[in-house]
Order: sequence, then C-alpha cells, then structure tokens
Amino acid sequence: MSVRNTVKSIQDIMRKDAGVDGDAQRLSQLSWMFFLKIIDDQDQQLELMRSKYVSPIPAPYQWRNWAADPEGITGDELLRFVNESLFPNLKGLTVSGKDDKRSLVVRGVFEDAYNYMKSGQLMRQCLNKLAEIDFNDLSDRQHFGDIYEQLLNDLQAAGNAGEFYTPRALTSFVIDRLDPKPTEIVMDPSCGTGGFLTCAMRHMRERYVKKPSDEKALQSNLRAYELKQLPHMLCVTNMLLHNVEDPSFVRHDNTLARPYTSWTKDERVDIIATNPPFGARIEDGIESNFPTHLRTKETADLFLALFLRLLKDGGRAGIVLPDGTLFGEGVKTRIKQEMLETCNLHTIVRLPNGVFNPYTSIRTNLLFFTKGEPTREVWYYEHPYPAGQKSYNKTRPIKFEEFAPEQAWWDNRTENEQAWRVSIEDIKASNYNLDIKNPHKVDDGPGDVDHLLPQYEKLLEQIAQTRAELKQILSEALSR
Repeated sequence: MSVRNTVKSIQDIMRKDAGVDGDAQRLSQLSWMFFLKIIDDQDQQLELMRSKYVSPIPAPYQWRNWAADPEGITGDELLRFVNESLFPNLKGLTVSGKDDKRSLVVRGVFEDAYNYMKSGQLMRQCLNKLAEIDFNDLSDRQHFGDIYEQLLNDLQAAGNAGEFYTPRALTSFVIDRLDPKPTEIVMDPSCGTGGFLTCAMRHMRERYVKKPSDEKALQSNLRAYELKQLPHMLCVTNMLLHNVEDPSFVRHDNTLARPYTSWTKDERVDIIATNPPFGARIEDGIESNFPTHLRTKETADLFLALFLRLLKDGGRAGIVLPDGTLFGEGVKTRIKQEMLETCNLHTIVRLPNGVFNPYTSIRTNLLFFTKGEPTREVWYYEHPYPAGQKSYNKTRPIKFEEFAPEQAWWDNRTENEQAWRVSIEDIKASNYNLDIKNPHKVDDGPGDVDHLLPQYEKLLEQIAQTRAELKQILSEALSR
C-alpha cells in the first residue's frame, strides 16, 4: 500500500472512534503517533551509526517495543498502557542536564499531548497501519513529507487553527529572496508547524550544504518559538521528518511574554522569516513587556516591534503582515516610523485577495527589510492573479511559480504595470502610511471591509470630537 493510502486508512480508522472529534483532534492524535514512530526509526539509525548512542525514550516506551508488533497488546490493555503508563512517563521524562536535548524534546512534545481514542482495538489498527511506513527509507520519507504538508494544510479547516499554516508558495518565495546560508542564524518567532524552517533547510541543502560541517552549522543555527501545543508538536515532528537530529531549538513558549529589553545582543539573529499571528488579541499584561510607546493589544504590531530588536545590524527579514499594519495609526505609526528609521524597508509585495481563502479574507503583504540603515525609498510590487483566474481557493491556491516575475525584477528594478516606488519623504508626509495603491492602475473602488472599517471608525471619532466641541461652544455661548 502506498504511503498516501496508508495515512488515509489511519484517518478513516480514527473517524470510527467515539473519542476523536474533528480534524484538529484527529491531527493531534496522528501527530504523537507519528512522532514516536519517526523518532524511533531515527534512534535505530543513530544506534547503528554511533556505538554509544542511547535513545532518550526508556525501552518500554520505544515504538519498537510496544507498537511495532502487529499482534501486540490491544483493546483495554493497550488503552491502559497508553493512558496510565506511556503518557505519564513521557510527560515526566527525566532529563539528565542541559545537554540532554532529545529528552527535553520528547518531554516537551508530550507535556500537553492527549490520547483522544477510546477504542484500543481501533488504536491497534492505526498502529499497525503506521508500522508500514519506514521513515529511514528515503522514498517513504519523501512521500510522507508531502502528505504531512497536506495534513497541515487541511488543518486550516479546523476553525481558528488556520493560523498555523502559511501557503508553501509564500514561505518558498520569502526564503528564496532572503537566501539564508548555513552559517547564518535563522529565526521564526511564531513558527507554527515549521513551514519557513523546512523551506530554509531545503534551500540551504540544495545550494550551500556540501559537507557534514555545513549541515552541522545549518542545524545549530535554527531558532524557533511556538506558543500553542498542537502546532509545537507538529513542528517538532516536522523537524525530525526533515532529518533534524536535535529539534530542541523549537521552543514551546510565547516569544512576546519575555520582556522586550531582556533580548540581548548575543541573541540577535541574521534572518527572521515568519507569518506572525494577526487579528488576534494577546492575554492581559503581555503588552507591559514592551516600552510604553510600543504597547498595544494587537499581536502583529508587537511582533513587528520585537523583530526590530531581534535582528543584527545587516540582518534581513521577510514577513507576512496584514493591510491593517500598513495603514493603521497610533502605535502602528510609531512602530512603522522606527522600522523606517532603523531598517531599509526595500520591498513590499502586495498580495491579492484570497491568498488565505477560504479561511480568512484579510489581505496580506510580504515585507522585506534589512536592519542597519534607514529607508530612502520603498519599492512595491503588486502580485497579480494568474491569467484567467479571479481568486484563490482551496483547490486553486497560490503557487510558487507565480513569483517568477518578481524574481526576474528583483535585482534589476524598474517601474512597470506591477511595480512602483515611493520616497521616504512622501511616506513621512502621509504620516507613515504604507498602504499605497498602484499608481498604474485605475481605482477600482473603495476597497474591502478591512480598509473601510478603520476609516469608518476614524470618521465616527472625528464626528464625536466635533460634536463635543460644538456642545462646548454652545454651552459657553448660552452661559454669557
């Protein structure tokens, strides 16, 4: 049976189980099973290659010793083992020190993991199907990698979990333009399931990894943070799937929860590639970790402010941001001003509507900037729909090949129907509004709700202020 059919069979079995409710729970269930199978296959390979290697997972809980035998424990006995022994012991796994990183990874993955399945017989069927995949077999690994990415993509259907996944076309284009090297520190401060990281590794392995020391440098220079348990587990599993021996750099933590000023020079990075959460509100008190003039409840704004501190001089960033950041005022203006004064915001790629359809209609942009010198002008490139296409959707998503015109234009920039530039003087005159329309196109209307709503709210504020001023004038006139 093909790898694709094997994974589909496992999903079909889980649908029969009364305890697994919906896509998010099914993927969570699949993930801890994938994780244990993948790390055990990797462990067995490392045991052959290194005489002193010892798996971080105690022998009774290694996949090979409880799950691999198709006639092994099943039914209530299997459920008791998983719920009362496997999970408690892996959640409380002993770590022998800061160098025991693989143990930390295992414990971190299982910290908040949960077994949703209620039928031991169905669980045994899932384990037997999963045992058919050999993650040390290059063909199986490559096929499963594609399927795993599709599973992550499908997760968008599970309510607000869509924030975990950025279309491959965007991650690939951002990494292609940033062009990371193995000796550079690459960071995703809100890594989700690891799309930018896997693209960065693929890019470096194809272009720059020539010897074992290059691969060692690559893996030692990755940094990542993810707040939520499910995408953290998915990301760690994704790293193992991409031949990362020590994925402990994927921290299960909230990057914003740490005081802004506590990030030291030694922790600064060469490259930031990320799609920070936007449209979401942070928990109370998080904004107090930031200087007063940068405090806000909007996560995308706080992340952008943090990126400006995290980058080294000469460091490069490629990030996804919503239109609201470009035209927003108040704190958004102050953050944009700081970015333009400390970084060269050289390119904004304006994406068309629907890149994240059908999960959100928020319009987005790709911002590329380099820290260390101020912006003198910003180049814009309006990414068009493919010929004959009027929108993106689940069956017709944005594709990496569509970015070929941007790639050809990048190093030899001229204004054209899709590209234009704006001086820093004009941006300052507009109070740092970066939401600048394509001057080569006829205005096609007032825009979507994401543009109209802030304008409407600002108009209401102006009306209220005018009413208050008129009331004050009238009151003073009557009292004379």
